[in-house]
Amino acid sequence: MTMLDYIDDGAAGSRSFLQLLRNRWGGEIVASCDEAGRVCRIESGFYQLLDIAQWLTADLDFAFATLVVEEEPSASWLFVYAFYKDARSPLVHVELKLDSGTSSVPSLVGLPQGPSFDWHEREVEDLFGLRFKGHPRLGEFILHEDWPEGINPMRNDFDAKQRFEHRVQEAKWEPPTIVTAPGTFAMPIGPVFADFAESAHFLLESVGEDVIRTIPRFFYKYRGVEKLAQGLGADRALLLAERFSGIAAFAHGLAFCQAAEAISGVAPPPRAIALRTAFAELERLRSHTAAITGVCNSTALAVAAAQAALIEESLLRLSCEITGHRYLFGAAVLGGVACDLSAALSQHLGETVAEVAQRLRDLLRMLRYSSSFLDRLEEVGSVTLEQVRSYGLVGPIARASGVARDIRKLFPYAAYGSVDFAIPVELEGDGYARLRILFAEAEQSAAIIRSMMLALPDGPIRAAAVPPRPGTALTAVEAPLGASFQWLRLDENGKVLRYRVTPPSFTNWHGFHLAAENFAFQDFPIILATFGLSNAECDR
Repeated sequence: MTMLDYIDDGAAGSRSFLQLLRNRWGGEIVASCDEAGRVCRIESGFYQLLDIAQWLTADLDFAFATLVVEEEPSASWLFVYAFYKDARSPLVHVELKLDSGTSSVPSLVGLPQGPSFDWHEREVEDLFGLRFKGHPRLGEFILHEDWPEGINPMRNDFDAKQRFEHRVQEAKWEPPTIVTAPGTFAMPIGPVFADFAESAHFLLESVGEDVIRTIPRFFYKYRGVEKLAQGLGADRALLLAERFSGIAAFAHGLAFCQAAEAISGVAPPPRAIALRTAFAELERLRSHTAAITGVCNSTALAVAAAQAALIEESLLRLSCEITGHRYLFGAAVLGGVACDLSAALSQHLGETVAEVAQRLRDLLRMLRYSSSFLDRLEEVGSVTLEQVRSYGLVGPIARASGVARDIRKLFPYAAYGSVDFAIPVELEGDGYARLRILFAEAEQSAAIIRSMMLALPDGPIRAAAVPPRPGTALTAVEAPLGASFQWLRLDENGKVLRYRVTPPSFTNWHGFHLAAENFAFQDFPIILATFGLSNAECDR
């Protein structure tokens, strides 16, 4: 059996994956798969972790999804490394258990896909106080200089209600520059921005007009969403899940609902599933239109920006008409959705998104013939296919560089398993490729919404009950900005023991410097706009 022979659908694929695993390690590795064959769990030892991760990422071309760390009541640590590949391959959990006396684990940043592990390990080091042996740069990542040493807010003994004294910063502070060439200039951008942008700091090291290094810094508004969720009932924790990122409230809320439903064993009724799909695509359509507005603004194309902003506003008003909230807050509930659509409202939704799709096509046609606009985007802010794979980038950014991964196809949820759509992919990886992906996916979202409205099933919009049960679930959705992974553990009363979310902005901001470096300083705001990421989503 070769390394790729395991690829198959369902349980057969998982059995062949397990066989491949046994051929590689024999009886040294304990592994199992669920009945559906969609999730395979590998129990790793301390010294096997590097080899297993190397085998999955380098030999089998799996991508790293997320790292979950739990401090268990039984005085032990649980590490869950999640990997995914394509629709024919299982989601792989590599689980490592360590006793409470362990203070360090092997770092995976030295692997071919090492950059994709980097921020996850730095986050765990800050929030749990665990060290990753071999990591080149730890400390002051999530928690900035004013946090006292030894404070780790995700530890069980941390009391979120207790005040602590802020650490006094050093009187003399210099940014952590890298470039030492003569004539180097370090230009700080942020952390305070105009308009509605959340806090973020970018240190651009340049020689003349060329940006040589870009050093980003986030988490100025770390809110401890995962800590605040602990002890809450699932219905209350849902409010946190949909509010840490207003621009993707429905996607993140839906991921949380699906995790809670998987634990309880409840399936939403068919009408709720169809409405969830329509609402998710409406959010994607509105989000992509907002990103297009930002790109037009960044190039000083005032008329085009105004036209895109008008389309975005019409979608915000439409969202409010059908759900009661412009950003779809409260639309996703455990077991289904909160609001139903009448026949007239369903028709209105389908007709309006069709009109929006036509307006976006007209806008794209005009932009394609604007040479000054194209000059600012083509071959600017390029990210290569190899870089996307190494950093594990997701969403439109990855698809603009040739990676055709979309959670709606890999792990179909809601009604996506019955929806026929192709994943748009571009190869150039520059700003214009990312813009084309946004337009193509917006067109696709409008078509999916129309198909849902034309065949909306009858029946209830919510399951009768979602009973509290203990258990864990890792779910994923394709949020507007890319794959969002959420881990949920509930106790026997349905209270949250651990909630872990890896949003697409956290994943993609780590790779932003790849696009911003080796381009002119004046290209920076345009590259920033073509990424279209959320600071708040990263600062969860």
